Amino acid sequence: MEIEKQRGISVATSVMAFDYSGHKINILDTPGHQDFAEDTFRTLTAVDSVIIVIDTAKGVEAQTRKLMEVCRMRKTPVIVFVNKMDRDGKDPFDLLDEIEAELHINVCPLSWPIDMEQWFKGVYNIFEQKLDLYTSSKQHVTESVEFKDIHSADLENHIGADLAEKLRSDIELINGVYPEFDVDTYLQGDIAPVFFGSALNNFGVKELLDCFIRIAPSPRPVQAVERVVEPKEEAFTGFVFKIHANMDPNYRSCIAFVKICSGRFERNANYKHVRFGKMMRFSSPTAFMAQKKETVDEAFAGDIIGLPDTGNFKIGDTLTAGEELHFKGLPSFSPEMFKYIENADPMKAKQLNKGVEQLMDEGIAQLFVNQFTGRKIIGAVGQLQFEVIQYRLLHEYGAQCKWEPVNLYKACWIESDNQAMLDNFKKRKAQYMAVDRQGRDVYLADSSYVLMMAQQDFPDINSTLLRNFRGSFLFLISFQPYKLVRIL
Repeated sequence: MEIEKQRGISVATSVMAFDYSGHKINILDTPGHQDFAEDTFRTLTAVDSVIIVIDTAKGVEAQTRKLMEVCRMRKTPVIVFVNKMDRDGKDPFDLLDEIEAELHINVCPLSWPIDMEQWFKGVYNIFEQKLDLYTSSKQHVTESVEFKDIHSADLENHIGADLAEKLRSDIELINGVYPEFDVDTYLQGDIAPVFFGSALNNFGVKELLDCFIRIAPSPRPVQAVERVVEPKEEAFTGFVFKIHANMDPNYRSCIAFVKICSGRFERNANYKHVRFGKMMRFSSPTAFMAQKKETVDEAFAGDIIGLPDTGNFKIGDTLTAGEELHFKGLPSFSPEMFKYIENADPMKAKQLNKGVEQLMDEGIAQLFVNQFTGRKIIGAVGQLQFEVIQYRLLHEYGAQCKWEPVNLYKACWIESDNQAMLDNFKKRKAQYMAVDRQGRDVYLADSSYVLMMAQQDFPDINSTLLRNFRGSFLFLISFQPYKLVRIL
């Protein structure tokens, strides 16, 4: 998106696929900014393995720690790529220590840099026992030499005596300190192989991909509420993990991205939309490569396809060949910042409403309508989300909005079997009651004290409070003192 180009950050997950050495690889590139953590965590439900890219200068960042928490919880195997080795940065051994300490996972280097910064000469590929030499002016691997024995005197001819001696010393230390790489341990998520390189110069990426297609898992089983879905099953199943609004501004079209969990998806075949309980057919499913997209006739377990969405899909929806299945585990965070959204151009009210509707379906933030005043409130995790919404409304929908502050603490979704108490609660808290996009009752508490008093005064009211806690867990909190139930 244009805003991503201007700011140099990603604000939405991008999807693409490509063929490499006889394998089909689907890439889901997640936002790096912490304000878009919810999109990142939703995307992680659709992946079978993860590649974490770490800046050699910045080291492990806050968003990386959160991502790793989810990977650990889901037992997702992880590969680490340390980037920008041709620039100023931390010592490789210090980086390995930091990765282990910050991400709480054992590491095993499968390639090792030969010097760094402006003196960067290349990497020794431990996994394949090859020497890959780097020439920055040509921006590609200029030479790959097989070295089964790095103690060979021929090593000095390629990198010089000093660097050869240091490389031998480093490899000896690696062999003595770090555990030997084991594929099964990696697949269980207990060890992370580490590669070094410079992605901008396309150096070290080939070594990463060559190893990736050898050790990374094929599509794995997916847990549904009813049962475990195996990828080799004949019947098609899949779920929507992302919706991207306004893919084609000329038609205001949206795309629902579906992770295929099992079976074979066929174009124009009838599939059951489980939430609606009806059969649907799709004439133009698409696959993506960068900004290009093409219509696909079939797709298989592990693939990501895009389905045109005219308002039929919500994040978490399930498609099947006919079976009643509900895939679980897609996270939702309670907003931590709230603002009134107002129309800054009365002539563009229709465009504004359409834009807000589609962006909220995308999951970029949450919309609440105050039942007392009728005003619309946008809830977000961070300030940048408000800026992105305002920018996209203007540049994609031609609508201008303005924000007004509102002092709120948390959004709580409420329900109760005691209808009389629920009605009394809504009456007492009328000015703080709202409804979300699904028409559910939401209590917008203005302080932690008021929320605590509500817990005491209305013990039969249950409230779902999906909280980030600057982490990645979902909790169900009941309006009963000291009762806390964790939802996986």
